[in-house]
Parts: sequence; structure tokens; C-alpha cells
Amino acid sequence: MDYYFLDAVSWQHSQALYHAAAHLSREALFILRPATPYVCLGYHQDARAEIDLEFAAGHQIPVFRREVGGGAVYLDGEQLFYQMIIRQDHPGVPQNKVEFYRKYLQPVVDTFREFGVNAEYRPVNDILANGRKIAGTGAAQIDDMLILVGNFIQDFNYDMMSKVLRVPDEKFRDKVFKSLSENLTTMKRETGRIPANADLARALAGRYVPLVGGLESKALDPALLAKAAELFAEMDTPDWLFANDRRGEGKEVKIAEGVFVIQKMLKTPGGLIRVTAVKKDDRLSEVHLSGDFFFYPMEKLQGLEGYLEGIAADPEAITEAVQRFYRENGIETPGVQPDDFAQSLAAG
Repeated sequence: MDYYFLDAVSWQHSQALYHAAAHLSREALFILRPATPYVCLGYHQDARAEIDLEFAAGHQIPVFRREVGGGAVYLDGEQLFYQMIIRQDHPGVPQNKVEFYRKYLQPVVDTFREFGVNAEYRPVNDILANGRKIAGTGAAQIDDMLILVGNFIQDFNYDMMSKVLRVPDEKFRDKVFKSLSENLTTMKRETGRIPANADLARALAGRYVPLVGGLESKALDPALLAKAAELFAEMDTPDWLFANDRRGEGKEVKIAEGVFVIQKMLKTPGGLIRVTAVKKDDRLSEVHLSGDFFFYPMEKLQGLEGYLEGIAADPEAITEAVQRFYRENGIETPGVQPDDFAQSLAAG
């Protein structure tokens, strides 16, 4: 597997390089950090629902939507990222996504521990230190390549994270700040110091060697850089950023006898589900699903929305339909069950 320890790179390269490697079917491990801050949105999230875009623009903070699920995060140079791209059929790769997380996050846990952090893995994809989250992690699949991304949170700007998120009012924002401070920790907070990036990278890379069959240090080559530029040009656009905001701003749904609009959120072990739909004569239409959960294959989520068109708006019918869609399409949603969608969409 190719190994790239790059330390500080442009914020664009901090996302585009691992996407490029996956699209080129290259197995690789990147360890890097963005030189300047930005906000990164999960693949299934609605940009307008999650991010205060006016605040971000006013403070010149770019907003980018990745091809990996999970939630919106504020990223900067005080977080060191690892990004592993590995073939689905690589020897030893678990086919179950929860086991994939468990196997390939263990080296991260062990590296935290080497540097004095009392870290532990908690399914589905959390790494905790003394009960608080200390890393963001996510996974995706592009063609036959699996992607694992995550970070060592060395220090964190709680104030900026609370400000870039979209919230109903300032009182709610204060609660977000308090919750972040209480539930997310850092290496500096846990140990009183921040290790050198090169030392963290060396420790993590060494732990991955037995799992991936060796690492070969590489420099960025023209083909990888060209693919990264090509993909970034496609992804750094309003069309890509707002691709999941399919409801559109200003859309009106007439409410009449027997017609209702459903707008709900449900927190599950695998992430937050947001739903909007129209219920007419007790049947669903215009179903839209978003959130910070993980859905594999990720491009099938829109297909599930269409599959639910016309389904009776009761939990049993919705659960049965979702289960059938899962079976027919080989869907995996770690920490999210078919009846979670039913609970979100059912009447009542």
C-alpha cells in the first residue's frame, strides 16, 4: 500500500487526494492536516439544514460535501487526519462494515494510548477518551475501494464549531457549545500536550503495516494530482454541495383534507435521520431522507426514497418495504435499522 505522510496541505487537497486515490483504484494511506479551516459535510446531509452558510461565507470558511457519510464537522490544522483506501477484496478485510470499523480503528485506539490518552473503541464508529469523543471517523465505498477516514483531535475550536452549525436561535447555540465542550475532548485536554505530527504518523503507520501487508512511502505523482484536481472541480460547486437538498428553498406543499407534511428527526445509534415527506390519504409521497448516518452503497439512498413512494404510512408497511429494499440491494446501515425509518415516517 502506498503511504503519504504530508503534514500540512491545502484544505482542498485534504479532501481531494483520498477521493482521487479511490477513484483511481489505488490502495493508499494518507496522513495530513489542512493548512486552513473549512467545514466538511457528510454525503447524506442537507447543506442548508446543517450549516449556517451565511456565517461561513462571511468568515471565509469554505463548505465542502465529501463522498463519505457522517456529520458536519469544522476542520483545521489542529486535527491530524488519516485516510485509508483499501480494496474490498484485500486479504483480511471484513465484509461486515461494523467489523471493518472494529479492525481498522484499533490501530488508532492503540496509537492514542501510546501518547497517553485513555482511548477505547465503541461501536459503531466512535473512539472515546474517558467517556468523551476524541476522534471523528467515517467510511465509504467507491466502486470496489473501501475508505476509512478519521482524525486525532489534538485541540479544538468549540466556539467556531458551534457557530458554523445551523441552529434555531442563539440560546440553542449556547446549548450546542456547552454540549460540545462536555462531550468532545482533545489530546491536549486529556494529556496537557500535543504530540508532534510526525511522531503520531509514524506510530499509526507502524500499526497498520501488519493489517495492510506493508507500506511504501511515496511522493504525490502527476496522475494522482490531476485526478484530485478533476474531482475537486466537480465537487466544489453549488450543484454538488446542494445535491441532497432536493426539497429546494421556498417549496410549498398545500395542506388540505387528508394531506399532511411529515418533518421529523430520529437519533439512532448509527446517526441522526432527518425525514420530510407528504402523507396523502395515509400514503407516502415525496420522501426525502438525510442525516449523518452511513448507508452502503451510498448512492442507493435516493433509490430507497423512490421505493417508499405510495407505501402506506404505518410502521409495519414501511418496515417491510425497507427490509425488502435492503435485501434486494445488499444495503448495510451500521447502527440504523429498517424500523428506524418506519418510526421516522409513520403517522402520529
